Amino acid sequence: MKVLKILLKAGRYTTGTFLLLAGIIGVGLASYNSMVFLPQVSSYLPLQITSVLGTFIVTEALLRGLLSTFYADPIIWGTTAGVSGVVIILSLILLVQSPKRAVRSIGRGLKASPRAILYSPITFYKKALVWRNWLLEKIDYLNGESEKWRRIFMVLRSPYSLLRTMGFSPQMAVSFLVAGSAVGSGVVVNETVFAERSFSRGDSGTYTAPLDVPTEYVEGSNTLRIDLGSTPVRAITIENVSVGTVFTGSALPSGEQNVVQISGNTISGGTNTRLEVGHLIFEKSRCKKLELSDIQTHTLIVRGNASDGQSIAPSPGTARMRAIGGGHHQAEEMLTSGGTYDRIWLQAPTSGVNGKIGTLTLSNLYTKGGQCVLSKMNVGTLEVLLNEIGMGNGFATKEFTIATNVTAANMTIEDNVEVTIAEPATQ
Repeated sequence: MKVLKILLKAGRYTTGTFLLLAGIIGVGLASYNSMVFLPQVSSYLPLQITSVLGTFIVTEALLRGLLSTFYADPIIWGTTAGVSGVVIILSLILLVQSPKRAVRSIGRGLKASPRAILYSPITFYKKALVWRNWLLEKIDYLNGESEKWRRIFMVLRSPYSLLRTMGFSPQMAVSFLVAGSAVGSGVVVNETVFAERSFSRGDSGTYTAPLDVPTEYVEGSNTLRIDLGSTPVRAITIENVSVGTVFTGSALPSGEQNVVQISGNTISGGTNTRLEVGHLIFEKSRCKKLELSDIQTHTLIVRGNASDGQSIAPSPGTARMRAIGGGHHQAEEMLTSGGTYDRIWLQAPTSGVNGKIGTLTLSNLYTKGGQCVLSKMNVGTLEVLLNEIGMGNGFATKEFTIATNVTAANMTIEDNVEVTIAEPATQ
């Protein structure tokens, strides 16, 4: 801005000087009839002017002829004199400062111009910093407000979370909170907050993916069941749960042998279904038996598993790399963390409709009373990591098995060991 002001001042002085000279010349021309102008310039004549167009000689006779032609009429020379006077007045208004200061200002403007151009990137960067800092201040303010609201919601749900961390099941935690509100003392919670069962809160029931509310719930049943249909699910995560007979008072449903079953379905009278999974992770879990069968995967990684007898015998295959998409119509993540169930069951029960999951994660499943089964699937990448499998009956029986009908184009099988492992005690 400072450079611009100097340049404006320099332009002001230049314009004023030009107007002053033009006014003086105009007055001189208009003064011809009073014989003031011509005698003043006659001593400089004849005047020779050389240019690209040629050489011109201005003589006193030529000048007298021009002046007599244009100023024969008093109206013309009178108008010229008046306009010239106005121009001189305007020039004096512009040149309110001394000529010395005007010349100095013009010099400063010309000197500052190259410097201003040279430092213009730095000037622009400094202006950009001011704008950036203003934007970041607003973002920090919004983040702070968001964190405050998150803390409010955490406080509101803290009684339920506290009971869960103490080891109570979701159902028992809800019953305590509802009882507290009915008595009117202790913990005061509105019953409607927990009136509806939810997958994200860890409630058992039959869920049609990706709905968070169960489509079916049988009183007394504690099975967590997910039915997959035509809607792809971006991710399903089940972690930090106890399953089967590992907790006091629990039992497997009548006629069931599997505490965890992740598989497609054999449809009687219809078309069998499979699960299509982009990335399946089964990790850090405790199983009486772990069985993988009828799985086609592009990449198979079996690492760091300890088992009371194992038989790992996958076959080479040609399965393609796989990812599950669905665009706008794909469901978002289904997540449950914590809870106790008599069984976990994920299937595709509709004839001819495969279940589709982008990422399926089963982590820290603590099970007892039955086996964990993964079967009837097409998988992009299958990882079986850091699990403990066994029921303490020696290495002769194979509690960890990967059948030969599990095929993979790429396999990494390492650091899997046989050790004596028994089922965990009932908690």
